[in-house]
Amino acid sequence: MSTDFRSSSALAPGSWLGLLGGGQLGRMFCHAAQSLGYQVAVLDPADEGPAAAVAERHIRAAYDDTAGLAELAALCPVITTEFENVPAGSLRSLAQRCRVSPGGEAVAIVQDRIDEKAFVAAQGIAVAPHAPIRASADIEGADDALFPGILKVARLGYDGKGQARVATREQALAAHAGFGGVPCVLEALLPLDFEISVVLARGADGQAEVFPVARNVHHDGILAVTTVGDALAPELERQAVQAALDIARGLDYQGVLCVEFFVLRDGRLVVNEIAPRPHNSGHYTLDACQCSQFEQQARVLAGLPLGSTRLLAPAVMLNILGDAWFEPGSQTPREPDWAGVLAVPAAKLHLYGKKQARRGRKMGHVTCVAPTLAQAQAAAAQVARVLGLPDPAL
Repeated sequence: MSTDFRSSSALAPGSWLGLLGGGQLGRMFCHAAQSLGYQVAVLDPADEGPAAAVAERHIRAAYDDTAGLAELAALCPVITTEFENVPAGSLRSLAQRCRVSPGGEAVAIVQDRIDEKAFVAAQGIAVAPHAPIRASADIEGADDALFPGILKVARLGYDGKGQARVATREQALAAHAGFGGVPCVLEALLPLDFEISVVLARGADGQAEVFPVARNVHHDGILAVTTVGDALAPELERQAVQAALDIARGLDYQGVLCVEFFVLRDGRLVVNEIAPRPHNSGHYTLDACQCSQFEQQARVLAGLPLGSTRLLAPAVMLNILGDAWFEPGSQTPREPDWAGVLAVPAAKLHLYGKKQARRGRKMGHVTCVAPTLAQAQAAAAQVARVLGLPDPAL
């Protein structure tokens, strides 16, 4: 690919970039694309949303609406998605009329946990011991070594939804029935030490740039804290980066991709799941890296050279859920103390423009960036106290 901004391979500023999905990831993509001079058209069925509020065009249509997809394709020479549950068939249909990144085939694999685990294992990369569950008989025949385990719906599960810890076969059968008998994956519980993620961008020419590996903490299945600048064992970091690159190459992936890993107590690395889009654990890149994950997404779409992923300073990112709007035990929302947050010099506040706060709903994030990791962690602890969030050190 030519690196000449004016070459025919790159879209000129003013061109339209298409986006399927109207959430906060789309909003941050819009901001990044607009900073490079592009216009964004969002296709989303909701009347309003974080991305639609800032995009130049909002096409109100379902993700499989033929007329809406045709309108988006007629306007935009290239289209991406902000979440993995857009129908893969819609991406394949769009690909007949314009460039789609990532492609429908790659997204189809990671939309289904059964297919995703089979793909990762086929690349020679470790996944948790598991069994596909397509019917209750599969639970009856599952290996005893998978208990205790976690039963996860194969499709449409996220942020801890569609998951149940099961200590026994009987509990697994009950959980499967509670999920409506849909296909699931039964995974063995592993001796987890901590979790990490690798976010990368890969262009149409196969070149890739990898962001610094992030260490993550989840509460109730939802990402709560991401820390970057905390030195990992060099061999562990090398393995994680290489696995993520191998996955992207195996998918023939174009765009921004996140691979989440479990690090086990014995030091082994196991892939948890893949996200075919910018990721919550990559939000720190907005403030702590030379080029953010969202700018990389826009660069890939526009056919521009990938940016530097250099970490400018250590960072700690805190997710802000709707719970921050409620006092303990109260059902009446109140506005959090944003002035108190912004009084912390290291803090960078990002709110997503959602009009209604609900417990468990992602409403924003704060990234604390400082010369040392200890200073970033101290600032994050101060922000957490202001917002009533759990201590990020726990």
